[in-house]
Amino acid sequence: MQIDQSPADYIKSQIRTVPDWPQPGVMFRDITPLLKDPRTLRLLIEVFVHRYMQTELKYVAGIDARGFILGSILAHELNAGFIPIRKKGKLPYQTVSEEYELEYGSAAVEIHADACDAGDKVLLIDDLVATGGTMLAGKKLLEKLGADVVEGAAIVDLPELGGSRLLREAGLPLFLVCSFDGH
Repeated sequence: MQIDQSPADYIKSQIRTVPDWPQPGVMFRDITPLLKDPRTLRLLIEVFVHRYMQTELKYVAGIDARGFILGSILAHELNAGFIPIRKKGKLPYQTVSEEYELEYGSAAVEIHADACDAGDKVLLIDDLVATGGTMLAGKKLLEKLGADVVEGAAIVDLPELGGSRLLREAGLPLFLVCSFDGH
């Protein structure tokens, strides 16, 4: 990291762009280099810890699968519990489900029916915000259980896909470390 570089700029510089994956024309933003380097991972987690260390969060909810990585570390650092939000059919106990639209069809995510209680303050986290469908479904799931979703957080925003706008319009405040223009 250069002396005059902000943490957000450094984190953005460490994200790998993979052209034409998973399909032609898509510029995939790969966060695995952030996870690979222990100092970069520490800096990334510290950015989130600094933002939320004064909040009274009871839980951090992470969205399958990269949100599990970030969310569990962050929950530990903030002395909060962790709630996994999984793809449908992956949780072993009674669940609550929420469907959301994809570009071609729909999908669903679930949480355990006893994941949290009414009034619990929850941070929702994932690796990136693209169309916003998964994070919006996660917000709705938590709210079905009565949780107070204090904010949605992600490393990357892809603003031209409209997800961050959709989430804000749905009443979810967002914290996004960096953004990339272009798919």
